[in-house]
Amino acid sequence: MAVPVGAADEPLEGAAILAMARGAAGGDDWANARTLTLSGHAVFYGPKGHEPRTRASSYRMWRVFDPDRTVAHGADGKVRIIAKDTDKLIFEVGYDGETTWTERGITPKADADKFWASNFGFGIIRQANKPGFVATRLPDDDVGGHALYMVELTDPNGGKTLFGIDQQSYAIRTMGFRTPRGWHLRVYDDFVRLEDPRWLQARHVTLYYDGRKSNEVFWTETKVNAEIDPALFAPPSQ
Repeated sequence: MAVPVGAADEPLEGAAILAMARGAAGGDDWANARTLTLSGHAVFYGPKGHEPRTRASSYRMWRVFDPDRTVAHGADGKVRIIAKDTDKLIFEVGYDGETTWTERGITPKADADKFWASNFGFGIIRQANKPGFVATRLPDDDVGGHALYMVELTDPNGGKTLFGIDQQSYAIRTMGFRTPRGWHLRVYDDFVRLEDPRWLQARHVTLYYDGRKSNEVFWTETKVNAEIDPALFAPPSQ
């Protein structure tokens, strides 16, 4: 008879699982990273049909992390994303710590809050071992043939994020939360490990809203703690 993973040991609690995920992701190097720069390409799907709506041959993201983050699904730190098809701009979005903007100009705060509430969520796992955060283990699952521990992380403000942790490697395989656009799920795959600093990066990320695939991102270059010019995040001049 097959013995389930962990059956011979004491059941793992949510906090212990997230602690092992932290170690697998890169430990303190990963949790305390200052910046992240990613580049690759992406595919975007529309609300109808099966063919891609848009392909971004160049998809780039710059992040400056907030080490004191406590809100899972609100804007934090700084971010800029640029999607292009060759030299044609598809979209861009930026946040300088106060103001959100796109290629169309400044985004009103109410609209910006709704946008970030549908997109920000993964990074809160870096804060999981801090006071005020609660990790609750939920029923195990299986995604893409990978057995997962499922852990719901609640931030100090009550925001909830569901993480799927690989039972073998402890890599973070999935992340999900409720958004204004419905239930948002991300699936992470094709991992590569950086050594200095330690960092586990998923090169293939698939995003879903209410069970429908929205887009796929394929990261081909990762830089951690590289210097980023603050002007990169500044809103366009009016």
